[in-house]
Parts: sequence; C-alpha cells; structure tokens
Amino acid sequence: MSKPIQVEVYDQVYQLAGSADPEQVRQIAARVDTLMRTIAHQGRVVDTVRLAVLTALNLADENEELRRKCARLEQTLAEKSSEYHRTLDGALSRVG
Repeated sequence: MSKPIQVEVYDQVYQLAGSADPEQVRQIAARVDTLMRTIAHQGRVVDTVRLAVLTALNLADENEELRRKCARLEQTLAEKSSEYHRTLDGALSRVG
C-alpha cells in the first residue's frame, strides 16, 4: 500500500490511500473542488451533499460526452484504417 495522499476538497481534508499517481489524485481533487465552488457560486445550492451530487452529475455528464467522442474517433480511425488498407492492397496488386 502506498503512502496516503492528503487532498482538500471544498474545505474538507481527505486522506486517500491507493495505487494511483499522487499528482493525478491531487489534480482530480482540485478539479472537483473547482467545480463544487463554481456550482456553489451560482447561489442555488447550500447543502454540501446536494452540491456534491450536482458536481458528480456534472462530472459524469462530462465523462459520458468524452466517451461518446472517443467512440466516434475510434470509429473514424477504423474506417480510415480499412480505407487505407484497401488502397494499399490495390496498389500492391498492381505492382506485383
């Protein structure tokens, strides 16, 4: 087990243990903190639990959008790869 990592999110200190890269954990915690503060400054949420849920929903939505984008890029890559493969096969059959 690695050394615990201390992070602060929305004025709460957390000791996190795990195998993740400490710098990455700090960056994620900072992202969560920033988003919680942004939502809180909009003035509609006072309850910290509701604020945390709204933050989680925002991050889940962002994650889902990135998954869809990644899937589209993978599809484009597969299509282009097949296209280039056919083009190369055609060129090689004419040479050989």
